[in-house]
Amino acid sequence: MPIQFVDFQNNSPPEALVWNLDWNLLRTYMVIIQERGITAAARRLGLKQPTVSNALKRLESSLGCELIERGPRSFKVTSQGRTLYRESAGVFGSVSRLASALEEAADEVSGTVQLTMASHVQCPLLDESLEAFHQAHPAACIQIDITSSQGVIQSVMEKRAAAGICLVGDKLPELSYTRLYDEHFGFFCGSRHPLFEKPGLRLKDLKRERCVSFHSDQLNDVLQPIAILRAQAGFNKNIAGVSSNLEEVRRMVIAGLGIGAMPIHVAERDVQDGLLYRLPPYENPPAISIWLVQNPDATLSQAEREFIGILNQRIEETPLADRTYGIDMEKSA
Repeated sequence: MPIQFVDFQNNSPPEALVWNLDWNLLRTYMVIIQERGITAAARRLGLKQPTVSNALKRLESSLGCELIERGPRSFKVTSQGRTLYRESAGVFGSVSRLASALEEAADEVSGTVQLTMASHVQCPLLDESLEAFHQAHPAACIQIDITSSQGVIQSVMEKRAAAGICLVGDKLPELSYTRLYDEHFGFFCGSRHPLFEKPGLRLKDLKRERCVSFHSDQLNDVLQPIAILRAQAGFNKNIAGVSSNLEEVRRMVIAGLGIGAMPIHVAERDVQDGLLYRLPPYENPPAISIWLVQNPDATLSQAEREFIGILNQRIEETPLADRTYGIDMEKSA
């Protein structure tokens, strides 16, 4: 059955859309976009595929435009569909934060500070800010969700988090970015690897070794400096393991799957404990910046404003050289 488009511009006032639109259809639509397909969305929502498909048709009919060009093997979001997703995500993000906003009615700073960050962010400034905030506002709660850097950006963009901490590729104009710290990466192997604690190693000795990689460890992604160094080392192109989570990369390296790149200051304890061994190059290790990301259009709770204020103050007061990690660790050779 073809979609019957409604011309809201000529037939109904703009307020009619607000009062007549089924908001559950927007939620279903967001899941369809996030899952890149109706079948996958139905699986996530616990619904039958025809139910989700009909929901999309009803939404398109209500809005009077096609949102997704779909065929037997195609799934393409239209320009109107992309706009709707962006606006809907912002609406649902704001709704999800209503509880925090209502908690501001209390006399003291309470509520929840919702943060999202990439795995294994290790930064003294962040830890000091958490401590200072808790001492000043013991009734408040900190909620930290861990996801990929891409997931962090999406959460902040959709206003589901007050702020995010992650690696950043292309900066979106809708968001603000503050450089939190720099970390230097090195190559490491586990105790089961043939190169473990082998003295006098050079970069060429790593040639044809298998490696463990990040999803973003590609020449066109945020960990490009590591990808370049990996190419220079001539690693085996047959990657032994891959993950977007640093903890899982660490797990695979310790298990002996291959050589992996990790932040030097994060791996330091494992090196001391004999779980990891640092490999060349030891000079000029590649540096990656970690960013504090915010959405200027997000409505923050009082607790969130207080915490972000504390963190930003510490960033401003600390020279970048003092929040650059991983260049003073002695090489393991």
